[in-house]
Amino acid sequence: MSLSLRFLSAKLFLCLCLTLFQHHVTFSASNPTGLTLRAVLDDSPNSPLYLIENMTIAERIERFIQVTNAKDNYLNLNARVGPDNSNSLSRVVMARDGLFYSVWLLIGSQGQEVKLLMDTGGGLTWTQCQPCLNCFPQNLPIYDSRASTTYSTLSCDHPLCQVEGSLYTCVDDLCIFVHNYHGGLYTTGVASLETFYFPMDPSTALTFNNLVFGCSRDSRNVVFQDTELSGIFGMNMMPDSLMSQLSSFTNFRFSYCLVPFPDLIPHTLVLRFGDDIPLLPPERVKTTMFVHAPYLYNYYVNLVTISFLNDRLGFPPSQFQLREDGLGGCFVDSGYLLTAIEDNYVGGVNAYDVLMDLFTAYYESNNLRRTTDPSGLDMCFERPNDFNNFANLTFHFDGEADYFVPPQHLHIFQQDHFCVAITRGRYATVLGAWQQQNKRMLYDVGLGRLQFADENCAND
Repeated sequence: MSLSLRFLSAKLFLCLCLTLFQHHVTFSASNPTGLTLRAVLDDSPNSPLYLIENMTIAERIERFIQVTNAKDNYLNLNARVGPDNSNSLSRVVMARDGLFYSVWLLIGSQGQEVKLLMDTGGGLTWTQCQPCLNCFPQNLPIYDSRASTTYSTLSCDHPLCQVEGSLYTCVDDLCIFVHNYHGGLYTTGVASLETFYFPMDPSTALTFNNLVFGCSRDSRNVVFQDTELSGIFGMNMMPDSLMSQLSSFTNFRFSYCLVPFPDLIPHTLVLRFGDDIPLLPPERVKTTMFVHAPYLYNYYVNLVTISFLNDRLGFPPSQFQLREDGLGGCFVDSGYLLTAIEDNYVGGVNAYDVLMDLFTAYYESNNLRRTTDPSGLDMCFERPNDFNNFANLTFHFDGEADYFVPPQHLHIFQQDHFCVAITRGRYATVLGAWQQQNKRMLYDVGLGRLQFADENCAND
């Protein structure tokens, strides 16, 4: 089947699911003007994964690489699988941290507290549930679906359970979901419906009834076990993601601005929705359109080429294009910590190798010596005290949208050496969170475009 026909089928499926969601999801709030979710990253003093005091910088970076590799494995799996409302969602308040953003909310009639990792590359939102067959240890009580009067299972007649080759299947009259990561992370359970409460302050909350979520009964090899985190908060374009389910309340738009990772003091961040997103200065805003792909729901954009320093590299036009097998292409993902450049040969050219050769030649011409780092990053050099002439990159996206990455967001600096903060992408090129620091990122799904601008995110 051609890409265009497969895309049409995927669009019809998405429209059907969204239509059903919008008729199924109901909303209530004592104060409908906005949404506030408390979210922290797992190296923050406010996070259950706080590790700053007992981890070296090298150990933290090593964990960054492990997380990036896990996302890369998840990408491989997904690549092969095949009405107006006056109540608007406006913003989610988050706290600045180092690795992940975790979202705090309440679910079920009993108001069970859960904390989920926010992932703009993730689809289905899921949390561990009792009764549990094989749950990983978590510090908060596990949500018990039997104790909630608002809980119900998703019917096998639902469109999510009717698509061959999807993550859902009907087993014994239950709609079962399976997320099986090639890196070893695995979770499965029952696709369900439940009420979600998003606290705005101690006395008010936004309430959404009948949201589709995954009630996980069996999870293995989970990197955030033994913390308060119990699952994933998905924000990609999958029909089952919360971005899609709540689209009539958010106008298909959300935005964030990431405070630089090296800051150890947490800053308040705001995940903004709909009309609450600030207008970007016309003289600074860049716009590129999303590349729609069948059965792929990440935020793909058309990367034309890359500049090293001020030199535009002569990659062939097909270098970063999405291929018929679902591999290749370039997408933006805040849950992918470090940018990954695909290292497969396309038209006889390996983009990752080309870039690493340029970094090597440049720094060796400045008489810097290669070194190693416990993180496993490929390109690291000793850092003389008097050296500050670091390289930069520019990603040239379609629409003359030039995305400049300054040296401080292209490298990871340690006391006596530094590393290029780019990893191998085994299946695609991904613009990760490290290279999104101090950028206003606006995902305008309704208009099919990504907008970005340089910004001091500490002032957001």
